[in-house]
Formats: sequence, structure tokens, C-alpha cells
Amino acid sequence: MPEALELAGFAVAEALAAGATQAEATCTVAERFSAEARGPRIEKLEQSTGRALSLRVFVGGAKAALGTSDLTRDGLRACVRQVVDAARFVADDPHAGLPESIAEADEGEGLGLYADDVARRAAEEKLEDALRLEAAVREYDPRIVNSSGARVADTQARVSLVNSLGFRGSYRASSAQRSVGPIAQDGANKRVAGYGTAARGYAALESTESVATTAAARAVEMCGARKPQTMRCPVIFERDVAAQVLSDIFSALNAANVAAGNSFLAGKIGERVGSEFATLVDDGRLPGALGTSPFDSEGVPTRRTVVLERGILQTYLYDTYNGRRLGAASTGNASGGGIGPNNFYLEPGPDSLEELIASTSRGVLILDTIGFSTESVTGTYSRGARGFAIENGERAYPIDEFTIAGNLLEMLAGIDRVASDLVFDSSIVAPSFRVAEMTVSGT
Repeated sequence: MPEALELAGFAVAEALAAGATQAEATCTVAERFSAEARGPRIEKLEQSTGRALSLRVFVGGAKAALGTSDLTRDGLRACVRQVVDAARFVADDPHAGLPESIAEADEGEGLGLYADDVARRAAEEKLEDALRLEAAVREYDPRIVNSSGARVADTQARVSLVNSLGFRGSYRASSAQRSVGPIAQDGANKRVAGYGTAARGYAALESTESVATTAAARAVEMCGARKPQTMRCPVIFERDVAAQVLSDIFSALNAANVAAGNSFLAGKIGERVGSEFATLVDDGRLPGALGTSPFDSEGVPTRRTVVLERGILQTYLYDTYNGRRLGAASTGNASGGGIGPNNFYLEPGPDSLEELIASTSRGVLILDTIGFSTESVTGTYSRGARGFAIENGERAYPIDEFTIAGNLLEMLAGIDRVASDLVFDSSIVAPSFRVAEMTVSGT
């Protein structure tokens, strides 16, 4: 940590000496491990330590940014010269500059960012995890004939940020993942599925057996799938797919898209845009969650922001630059030169996914979507999908090769039930939820 902070501080001082009026440097050191098994063998094994420094400078209202992996003093001086010179060729922007207020130095104590078991776990144990995961999905059912691989990966990182306003902050974080993608033979067809788990450390992950069983069951249960009828009906999004829907909604709440007129939620603050069951939150302070950090990429402290409260749009999500463009303060969502989620989620309801299914007399459960088609300005939504037909409150039979379509505004307004199965295994997550009516295009 002291060396990373020292390097970031050195780069900032050099930038000011070279003519920058403001400067910010982020030094990141990350140790990564990844293993992939297929059949009885480890087919991919990667282990690396990456060191990089990114530098952002302002010359008046002109901004330029550059990164380097050469962290020698001479390498940093060369980077500084290039980025300060580049800024002099950029037009002034009245909104450009560092944030007016900065966080106090915060290493994220109490936020559960780092798990010791990532460093303690031997490489041999991780390889065995991947092999056991692969073997378990193949043993689940004779119809599982292949897989896209069983993966175990982890990261340990140190992030240090210094800027010319006096901010100096650093924190350590870790993550671990297990995932597998079994392939089941269904006559002439192959049924592909996948499932994974992610957390700050290995102790918080789902077990190898649980991941394998869930993934294998998803592949096998799709055997015999057929097209559903074309209809208008309730649609239940299982939590993994629900998170993908939330990702599209996050894009509409991104202040950069709002400022550019590329959002179906532009100009709607204070308006009802969703049902009373729709409360969306971005929280960078949730202990142990994967999107948690003490400050964002500009040194602004993270916080809990209620974005949509019982269907009423409260705010967009801002970095400093787009906050200035739209007359708002940063919400602590600066990320890699843009705006990103911390822990963005739909608040859970009281019921299980099975209770949502039981309360649906006729509808569709979506377990996977294919392709991409969202029109950002209007909110038009369309995806290929796989899942189950629901009849009389039960999963009746597997279905695939159909399309679900609607509008994200109408989908938000149509949420009429939310499940309790929220898991913070990514920076955008959601519990399963039901939309009262959507178009299902099949036979």
C-alpha cells in the first residue's frame, strides 16, 4: 500500500509541475488466478500480477487521461509529459474538473471488502475444486455429455488514489468465483445451461456440489422443450435474468445517457415510472457485497441512493462531470471514466420463486435470454428466451425458441410481485419478479 500511494502521489506532483492545474492518479495492483477444467483435465491455468497507473489531468477546462504499466520513475514522467501535452490540444469544457468535495481517507474498514481465505487457499485446492465441479455435473445425469468448462477464479487487489485536492485513499479487496456450463444431449438437440456463484471469499461461495447440481438440473430439465403458443400473459423473470433486465434499466438511469438524450427515463424525476413493488437502490456501502467500496474512482465517498421508491423516480446516478451538466451532485458512481453501479438492486419481496409460480395460473418462467435488443430512447425490449410454461400454478413443460417483448417502462409499471431470492453476487442483482403481462411470441 505505501508504495502504490507513493507512486500515485509522485505522478500527481509531476503532472502539476508539468503545467496541469489539477491531477488525479489511481494505482492498481491485482493478483489473479483462474483455472478451467474440462473432462478429467485442467485445460486452462492462468496466474498473474498486474500493476498499472491511470492518470487524469486538467489544464484549465481541458482534460486528458492516460494509463501505463511502466511504474518506474522515468516511465511515470514520460506518461505525465504525454498526457499533459495531450490536454493542451483539447477544447475547454466548463464542466470538467475534479470533484469539489472529497472523501476522507478510508480503507473500507467494516465493509468486508477482503477475505483472507483467498490468499490462504492453495493453488492445488483450487484446481481440485474445478475438477470436482466438472466431474459432478457429468455424474448428475447420463444425458450430460459435455460442458463448456468448470471454472474457479479469484482476485486480490489494492486500489490507491491520490489527487491534487489532497485526497489520499487506498483499500484492499478480494473476490472468488465458481461456475460451470453443462451440455445435455436431447435427441438431435443439445441443451446448454450454466450456473455460478461469486463472493468476496471462498467461505461465502455456494458449495461445489450445489453449483454442480443447479447447473446440471438446468440443462436436463430443458430436454424435450418446445415452442409455446403466442400469447399475452404474466412473465416471471428468474433472478439471474431479472438482473439482466435491471442492467438495461441502469443504463437509462446513467446520467451520461440522460444528458445525451439517450434514455427513456430522461425528464421523469418525480414521476411514477414503476409499480409500488418497484424500489431500486444503489448502495456502495453494503458489507461484503461485490460492488462495495469506500470511495468511487474520483475519490467521492460511496453511499446508499434510493433511485426509484415504490415506483417514483427519485434521482439519476451521477459522476462529477455529468452531475455538473445536469445540475446535481455526484452520487459516488464514477467508474473507469464513466458511470457504473456500486450494488444496484431491486428490493426483495416476501415470497419465494415457487410461491410466485404457484400464484400464476397461466404464464411463462424465464430462465435464460438470448441476444440483445433494447432501444434506449423508447425502452423497447425484446429477447429470445428459454424457460417453462406455467399452467395452474405449476411448471408444466420446458419451452424454448420463443421471444418475449415489451417496453421497459411498461415492465416497471407491470411488476406485481417480487420474490425474496436476492443474492449479492454481482454489482447489478435482482430477486425474481413477475410482470403482469408481456407478449410471448412462439407458435
